[in-house]
Amino acid sequence: MKRQYFVYIMTNPRNTVLYTGVTGDLKRRVWEHKTKAVPGFTAKYNVVKLVYFEVFDDPEEAILREKKIKGGSRAKKIALINSFNPQWRDLYEEL
Repeated sequence: MKRQYFVYIMTNPRNTVLYTGVTGDLKRRVWEHKTKAVPGFTAKYNVVKLVYFEVFDDPEEAILREKKIKGGSRAKKIALINSFNPQWRDLYEEL
């Protein structure tokens, strides 16, 4: 089975904070954010809702995409989320 890599965006319950990350295990990583298993930005700002993700076969492509998203404006991130998940549903249960 081919390994996959994920670029994802998470937010808090009020959709006011955006966090972009990259991982090789999206379900585990989102669970870590939700349970605040790792102290830091996402735990501090209650970032618990997965609202966007992309899948890659190449880790370098995933990292480049993460950097591109992180370097973009908040408006671009919101537009990206709206194009993929207009209701801003938590996509975790669909993984």
